[in-house]
Amino acid sequence: MNAAYTGPLERLDNCRWRIPKSYKPQMRVDGIIYADDQLIESIKQDQSPEQVANVACLPGIVGASLAMPDIHWGYGFCIGGVAATDPENDGVISPGGVGYDINCGVRLVRTNLVQKDVQNRAEQIVNRMFEHVPCGVGVGGRIKFNRDELRQLLADGSKFVVDSGYGWKSDLDHTEAGGRLEHAQPDYVSKRAFERGSDQCGTLGSGNHFLEIQIVEEIADEEAAQAFGLSKGQVTVMIHSGSRGLGYQVCDDALKDLRNVPQKYGIDLPDRQLVCAPVNSDEGQRYLGAMQAAANFAWANRQIMTHLAREVFAEIFGQSAERLGMTLLYDVAHNIAKLEQHEVEGQRKTLCVHRKGATRAFPAGHPELHADYRPVGQPVLVPGDMGRSSWVLVGNAPAMEQTFGSCCHGAGRVMSRKAAIRAAKGRAIHRELLDRGVYARARGRTGLAEEQPEAYKDVSQVAEAVHNAGISRKVARLRPIGVIKG
Repeated sequence: MNAAYTGPLERLDNCRWRIPKSYKPQMRVDGIIYADDQLIESIKQDQSPEQVANVACLPGIVGASLAMPDIHWGYGFCIGGVAATDPENDGVISPGGVGYDINCGVRLVRTNLVQKDVQNRAEQIVNRMFEHVPCGVGVGGRIKFNRDELRQLLADGSKFVVDSGYGWKSDLDHTEAGGRLEHAQPDYVSKRAFERGSDQCGTLGSGNHFLEIQIVEEIADEEAAQAFGLSKGQVTVMIHSGSRGLGYQVCDDALKDLRNVPQKYGIDLPDRQLVCAPVNSDEGQRYLGAMQAAANFAWANRQIMTHLAREVFAEIFGQSAERLGMTLLYDVAHNIAKLEQHEVEGQRKTLCVHRKGATRAFPAGHPELHADYRPVGQPVLVPGDMGRSSWVLVGNAPAMEQTFGSCCHGAGRVMSRKAAIRAAKGRAIHRELLDRGVYARARGRTGLAEEQPEAYKDVSQVAEAVHNAGISRKVARLRPIGVIKG
């Protein structure tokens, strides 16, 4: 995992590098990595480019095996990987191309508040959020669902919890896929996964998940920012979480169930972690249905936390969330496989697009976008680390031509969690963050150390790379002032 990559990398232009399919006899397509000169040197320090080459060996893959600038080593696929397969030509679906935290994703909530309204209240807001939004390893919430309710939630996603009083109808309009994949199959979700999810909807979790209070510090695209309702000095709330223990269990179950499936279908894999099944096989459909159910759980999870965040702001500022203008700008998934329409060699095809640590980035005019954003393109939310910034981007037309409408999803780790803890020894990370103007609280003893800014690439450099590549363009930079972590 930690060994440097020594295989071929050919420069295509200032933003793209190719691993030619001649590198390995099993490769069906090239590998393409999006990065500038500085980022590519960091990327070569682990085996993630090798994983890009391995993914290029999957049956039915079309175009290229792709990686975004935030690429780093992961299970099977690299994190930051994108691959589309054609189900009608033996295309496969791979749990490693989605990840354990199914539909880990990000949502951004606008407010009518500005910096002066919160500058003396950041500590109060963070402390109250920390009390009100459950966070930490294995921590459950006070909002619980019985098995029948949870089954309905897995089928209907965000709609179920909004109908239950945990949100507004407009939230669904500004959530990818409306917060619901319609072919989800709760019956394919195991009893153990149901048990793990029973009290975890509406909880943050741990690791790199966070809830952050931010200030819009820079506007890079006035037209798109206006369409997104963003202005300089505005206060926003960003929520990053996924499908919790339920999604982890769905992935774990699938990896066991699919263990011998490649051999059954005569699929030769360069890495056992790429275990997969043809999309149209019974095994592939079972994983797809369970994965879609877990994705719906994740959207419902972030929806309930939005409701909880609104409650905190309403309490502190003595006004309703409606009066505070706490509308959802957007919610995007970044660990998912979706059936989407794309053009391949002049033909319109339904492809299974794996995005693992990558974000959908549809351009202006795309029919799947809500009317509010169709004229400018889809918001792309790219969280950074706790001490620097996050970015709002917007999808660009070249993304449809080059990356199956995909973009980066974050800063990308450069330091393992263990290495980050070692690097934090003798330091007080919370005080270092406070010196940067960020009040932070974490449930776990090592949470802030694991997630310190130095553990990540600079997200502004990642955003610049995809902006220069033309697959997305920069809209607004958001500076953190308060954060809670598990």
